[in-house]
Amino acid sequence: MLQEESIKIFAVEDDPTYRKFLEYTLSLNPDIENQIFETGQACLDVLHLKPSIITIDYSLPDMSGKELLEKIKAFDSSIFVIVISGQEDVGTAVELLKLGAFDYITKDQETKGRLLHAINNARKNLSLVNELDQLKQEVSQKYEFSKSIIGNSPAMKQVFSMMEKAVKTNITVSITGETGTGKEVVAKAIHYNSERKSKPFVAVNLAAIPKELVESELFGYEKGAFTGAASRRVGKFEEAQGGTIFLDEIGEMEINLQAKLLRVLQEREITRIGGNQVTKLDVRVLVATHRDLAEEVKSENFREDLYYRLLGLPIHLPPLRDRGNDIILLARFLLNQFCKENNMAGVTFSKSAQEKLLKYNFPGNVRELKSTIELAAVMAEGQLIEADDIRFNSIRKEENFILEELTMREYTFRIILHFLKKYDNNVLLVAKKLDIGKSTIYRYLKEIEEENATPEKIDNPETTFA
Repeated sequence: MLQEESIKIFAVEDDPTYRKFLEYTLSLNPDIENQIFETGQACLDVLHLKPSIITIDYSLPDMSGKELLEKIKAFDSSIFVIVISGQEDVGTAVELLKLGAFDYITKDQETKGRLLHAINNARKNLSLVNELDQLKQEVSQKYEFSKSIIGNSPAMKQVFSMMEKAVKTNITVSITGETGTGKEVVAKAIHYNSERKSKPFVAVNLAAIPKELVESELFGYEKGAFTGAASRRVGKFEEAQGGTIFLDEIGEMEINLQAKLLRVLQEREITRIGGNQVTKLDVRVLVATHRDLAEEVKSENFREDLYYRLLGLPIHLPPLRDRGNDIILLARFLLNQFCKENNMAGVTFSKSAQEKLLKYNFPGNVRELKSTIELAAVMAEGQLIEADDIRFNSIRKEENFILEELTMREYTFRIILHFLKKYDNNVLLVAKKLDIGKSTIYRYLKEIEEENATPEKIDNPETTFA
């Protein structure tokens, strides 16, 4: 259904009778603003007024319809041009359509209906184009550095500086950092702030693809190339044509495929599996890995020549534990985001909750922080998240108390309680395991009871220790 929005249409027609016909036909829709011109040049002189649709007569006194079409498209290729001709010439129609004409209409008793139908279709296409442009704009805004990546720490300022350099050229960018630090977010921000932002961004997680399928996923294949190849398939590199391909976890690629990737990067062309046709590529390459590729090269798990080809502009993302107060900035951002998505207004962190977040080591980085904050928002009784609402669920082998930044006294409390739980509150056994006296354990337990200084509690506080 057409949107009832005003639209500007130009019509170029030298015949006085047909000019009146066009003026009448276009006036049937009150939301159409139209201007009629006798010559092609008169129309070209006012293209800066930005018409959405132009109808042109094929035979004009100052230039041909073909010439006028080419000049209009050279000025603005997004303008929909409808050619109206006094002769039904299939060859001419095909030629004009190839040059970018939206439709070709002959002058006869059906012209009015065909013209209105063509305008209607052009407006539908225009609406889709506008929606697509709006979506692209929204995506670009979403990945503005200040909106997609939160942080004021010196380490993140260095990241921002490198990203600013990355968007100015098509240099290959290698992004490194621990799992969960936001490598794909950085890759998208680089793409959507570069000159390629209107073209595709194609992300490929090489660790998530079965090794035997990586080659066909990246480079595509022809019908019949192997059992199960029932039709041609375009690979990820071709999908990213004109835009950016992001090869995540590049360190997981098998050594035999690394040689093929190297050739593609050097030659900037691919050949689908089972085919002979060479396809030239115009693709920017961004890669990411949590591995130390230099060490992988030394271990002969990664090709040295590919390593230098991919190194390009290196950007290292610091782990969350090294970003100081960024943890609180990110926590607030993630909390606000979660509250908006779930219609929860006004939820904030208490001072003790913020202190607890700052003390934790976050082995899962931003990804772990996000899940922690979302759980805390749900667990909070009111609009204030308290320290007890924040629960860490690390799956690392180390106990959580090692992953938090505590004082030596607090660590000692945690260790004693940990071993008491492990050995069923057998103080004598725990004293032997820790090589300390029973009196030391009793003294600490008394301090715990008096000060309530630890977030952990003994399962059965009434237990009599032996």
